[in-house]
Formats: sequence, structure tokens, C-alpha cells
Amino acid sequence: MAIVSPELGRHSWPVMASHDGLAARLGELLGAAIIDITVHAGETSVLVARDALVAVIAALRDAPDLRLNQLTDLCAADYPDRAERFEVVIHLLSMAHNLRLRVRCTTDGTAPVPSLTSLYPNAGWYERETWDCYGVMFAGNPDMRRILTDYGFEGHPFRKDFPLSGHVELRWSEEHKRVVYEPVKLAQDFRSFDFLSPWEGTDYVLPGDEKAGAK
Repeated sequence: MAIVSPELGRHSWPVMASHDGLAARLGELLGAAIIDITVHAGETSVLVARDALVAVIAALRDAPDLRLNQLTDLCAADYPDRAERFEVVIHLLSMAHNLRLRVRCTTDGTAPVPSLTSLYPNAGWYERETWDCYGVMFAGNPDMRRILTDYGFEGHPFRKDFPLSGHVELRWSEEHKRVVYEPVKLAQDFRSFDFLSPWEGTDYVLPGDEKAGAK
């Protein structure tokens, strides 16, 4: 199991807990809820079943030898080629043992992920950000609203298939005396070039290009 070095009190700098034996301890504690455990660059990451997420996090928080009682971050990543394209990533911290652990679960974007607000109240804000940016729902979150994008925003901007220009644009309307939303309109005058260089392969002459052939 993870143990802080006994040399901690002899140094002025922090000493991180060893991850030796942590994978075995997680297997013992979480059992069948574990799908995979990876250790890379001195960090341990555990992939767990989505339906078991709350029980897993509670066990990690309450185990005396782990005491991962701080949720420092909850976010997501999008892998469009996967059947369950969204990976929810939770970072836990134990101040008592100076130990960090990454817990992950997956969803297809339709199946909701269990909310962690009953265990960590600050999870509510992180879950709202994840919903807003990726469209991942959290079952049990009492305030599942957008938090970063504007009112009336369409789609979820961190998805890999979300257009860079967005779906709508806003402008001030003198006619209505307010900000209005309209479908995105892109000017194409300077967009018919290849991707090798924006200055080559065009069927028009840009201002100043006539000087390039001058002697």
C-alpha cells in the first residue's frame, strides 16, 4: 500500500508517497469494479465501471491507509473513435499520505455518469463544466445547468466534432436594440487556398503579390 517515507520529517521539501503496492491494494479494495490499472511516470490511474463509480470513490475516501479525501479536479476527454467516446477523469488527493490517484470511467454521451456531489460538494461545479463542454450528464447532480457558455448556446464546444466556428454567432442589433443570435456566416473571399500555404495555390492575386514578380 502507499506509505509516506519515514524520512519525511528530516527534510524541508515534500516527499511523495510511494506507489509501490498501490495497484494490489486497489485490486483488494475495489475488486470487480476495476476494469484496468495503469502506472506511468510515477502516477497511478484506475479505470472503473461507471455504475460503480460512487462506491469506488467512497471506498477510496474512507480507507484509512489511503484517505483520498480531496477531489481536486473532475473533467473529461473525447475519443470519437471509441464506442464509449467520453472518458470522465477524477483526480483525488490524500493530504495525510501526500498521495494522488486518477480514477476514470467512460460513457457514450447518452448514459449518465453517477454524480459525486453526495461525497464531495465541490464536484457539482466540475460536473456542470463537464456537462457544458462535453455534454456528459451526471445523474443526481441537483443543479445540472450550463456554467461557462452563454444562454441559448447550442452544442458542447469541447467535443471533437464541434465546428471551430460554432453553430451560431451573436451581434448587436440596432433594429431590436439588443444582442441577437444568428446562424454562423463565414466570408469565403479568402478561403479558397490549399493547406500547404495560405499564399499559394489560390486563383486570385492578393494585394501586394504583384510586387513579387517585379524586378
